[in-house]
Amino acid sequence: MNEPVILHATFTARAGEEDRVTRLLADYSEVVRQEPGNVLFEASHLRGAPDHFFVYEEYRDEAAFQAHLSHPAGRAFNSELTPLIVEPTSELTFLHRLP
Repeated sequence: MNEPVILHATFTARAGEEDRVTRLLADYSEVVRQEPGNVLFEASHLRGAPDHFFVYEEYRDEAAFQAHLSHPAGRAFNSELTPLIVEPTSELTFLHRLP
């Protein structure tokens, strides 16, 4: 059985870019949720800290995750997001579901 790929991404919007990042992320969320191998894609920001974003993602398996990574929308999203955030890239943490 193929194991799902589960991860979360975090990043911080630059001062004054919170609304722009929110719109960009909301639009991208809709695209990712339509990908055949996507199980879950939820974006939020920390309560009381609207500049700190948290994205939880789950893909059916490694092949679905690789398809997600190679999707043109992802490259466009990351190109637009990178200058709007403090970190050089979003920080990814991969997870393993307990049995």
